[in-house]
Amino acid sequence: MQSDPKKLVEKHASLTHSELMKVLSHVQRNQGDWVLHTLMVEGCKVPFKFKRKSEYQTLKGARVNMTYYPAQETVADIDLDIMKVVRIKRG
Repeated sequence: MQSDPKKLVEKHASLTHSELMKVLSHVQRNQGDWVLHTLMVEGCKVPFKFKRKSEYQTLKGARVNMTYYPAQETVADIDLDIMKVVRIKRG
């Protein structure tokens, strides 16, 4: 099933859709049954995170289209800003 980013953004006001973002770093870590993916993209100091069931080929250097929303994550009593990715596709 293909999801249309325009429909997602219209339905959920907090979502943002960005196209052709260049990935500078892509890290994949096992977290129980899931694989946590963390991306750093050009022009943004905040990490983009999402979970999937399996590892993917690296996205480092690739251009991607992402739909995401801002969130906060607490690490050692410090609140960090992150972006939670709900949809990602190679651009």
